[in-house]
Amino acid sequence: MSQAIITVVGRDRSGIISAVSQSLAVHGVNILNISQTIMDEYFTMMMSVDLRGCDVDRPTLVGLLNEDGKRIGVQVNLIHEDVLRAMHRI
Repeated sequence: MSQAIITVVGRDRSGIISAVSQSLAVHGVNILNISQTIMDEYFTMMMSVDLRGCDVDRPTLVGLLNEDGKRIGVQVNLIHEDVLRAMHRI
């Protein structure tokens, strides 16, 4: 399975989850798990996603998520499972 973790951080406002989820859905990315919280006035979210159905390559998806993040005022990061596994081997 090709999984990744997506993090979203920014000043809280309505529509953040909706915007990120819609962007993922448009490109065939399935959300497996989601956790979000508000820390002071900042919104934080982590998502575990399945990239198998994604219709664009990973760099393109990262670019699209970054564009969407800028549009809604949050920072979006995607970390592929291979990177996470390599970090834990060190």
